[in-house]
Amino acid sequence: MIFGLLKENFVSERRVVLTPPAVESLVSAGQQVYIERGAGLQSHFPDDEYRSAGATVAYSAEEVLHRADVAMKISPPTEPELMALREGQTLFSVLHLAVARRSTLELLLKKRITAIALELIENRHGELALLHVMSEIAGQISIHVAAQYLQAGSGGRGILLGSLPGVPSATVVVLGAGMVGRTAARAALGLGARVVMLDKDVKRLRDAEEMFQWRITTAIADRYYIERAVQEADVVIGAVLLQGGEKTPHVVTESMVKKMKPGSVIVDVSIDQGGCVETSRPTTLADPVYSVHNVIHYCVPNIPSAVARTASIGLSNTLLPYLHELVTDGVPAALKADSGLANGVCTLGGQCTNRAAGRIFGVEVRDVLTLLR
Repeated sequence: MIFGLLKENFVSERRVVLTPPAVESLVSAGQQVYIERGAGLQSHFPDDEYRSAGATVAYSAEEVLHRADVAMKISPPTEPELMALREGQTLFSVLHLAVARRSTLELLLKKRITAIALELIENRHGELALLHVMSEIAGQISIHVAAQYLQAGSGGRGILLGSLPGVPSATVVVLGAGMVGRTAARAALGLGARVVMLDKDVKRLRDAEEMFQWRITTAIADRYYIERAVQEADVVIGAVLLQGGEKTPHVVTESMVKKMKPGSVIVDVSIDQGGCVETSRPTTLADPVYSVHNVIHYCVPNIPSAVARTASIGLSNTLLPYLHELVTDGVPAALKADSGLANGVCTLGGQCTNRAAGRIFGVEVRDVLTLLR
């Protein structure tokens, strides 16, 4: 089997999908790996390390796609990349079809691509395996970002995101008790902030309270409690994620943002799937913030790219076992044997297999395992 690693061309995307040790593992298993020149440079993995691992360095994305059976990248494929895909190829990539253009889905279907969304692959525990790792990173970074933009020099309220005797701690409101929310809460508590967590799932909130030894305040994420919490917040972390790649609902309305404290900060980690704040719009690591109603918004879709080397290693470690499944069994058999991997399939054999995309674009949705049979 031939694997192809593409260089990322999305603005500020610095990660690479496989590290040299992962490439060496595939080559040792008898596989070929082509990597586009410079693909690992921004994560500080030079081409020579990939050559030493046994990869062939190609000089264009077209060459990689021409040779590869399995093409891999992180950010959603661009239209030129989609056009360059060969009919019947397998693609591993973040897709976020619920917020993608119709043309992306149409090209994947037309070319009969087996498109596997990295963000939808599950592990044996039913967790979103690769998203889990990236969420751990994003949750931690969200608090670092909030601390920076609360500073007066960054336009914030001039508040320390930490504790000081005799001074009330900053209030961090976390919307969502999943991996991003829990990791953000842990980082905020570590600095001494007061943390309020909201979620619709009472069990998740109960688990979070036990995890943090009842040092956080929890509430059900309905409009009443969200509005009250956001109004009191110095920082709001948007950590809402819907399963199946669904578009995130706006749980914080513009009218709620208007009532927030001047110079407070919103970090909308949910922006990858549309954002959970009505006033959110995607930004970049190069130009990460803007202000609406005197509230600073940080809405970078690829937050883990800020720590590209750490993120690349974590991503590569998580993805590699799934690639070895493909090597051992072939793509169809691997999908049949691993329901978690099959869960990531969005298109197969010219058919849409992702419910969120099918509903949004009005396309018939077929079951992956039914198609494989």
